[in-house]
Amino acid sequence: MASSLTGKKIAFLVAPEGVEQVELTEPWKAVEQAGGTPELVSTEVGKIQAFNHLTPADTFEAEKSADSVAASDYAGLVLPGGVANPDNLRMNADAVAFAKSFFDAGKPVAVICHGPWTLVEADVVRGRTMTSWPSVKTDLVNAGANWVDDEVVECSRGPNTLVSSRKPDDLPAFCNTLVSAFAK
Repeated sequence: MASSLTGKKIAFLVAPEGVEQVELTEPWKAVEQAGGTPELVSTEVGKIQAFNHLTPADTFEAEKSADSVAASDYAGLVLPGGVANPDNLRMNADAVAFAKSFFDAGKPVAVICHGPWTLVEADVVRGRTMTSWPSVKTDLVNAGANWVDDEVVECSRGPNTLVSSRKPDDLPAFCNTLVSAFAK
């Protein structure tokens, strides 16, 4: 990846349980390979249980909670998917406020799979072109987004750059696009 994230800290917001592991680890590696510093943020400090679809996978350590950080601490935000992960996040006011704060601050956000549920809850997708896992389409359309079935979408029509992808198969394009967006 030609883009450099040297000196940039990127937040990865996940719930304590349910994040799709590959949607966390592949963008994390991409940020590191571009020279950035990824940081795991959750609704509470402690162990995060990742999943490979419905099967428990590895655990990760969240050292920061959404109520103790701000968008000003980071250059960008990644919202991985998994079905349970964003469903839990959208029920946590601090997590929703943290995600929304990146839009308010004009900072780039990257979201994949079911991750947009958190953004729907934050009411930040209106007028944005984006993609997601197909079952999230109706939620996005009802929230005012223009949903498209593309591998990766980079939308700058709004207060920030919003990168979105559909599923794990899209991770190579998603990772390249998010690194480029965060490097700007």
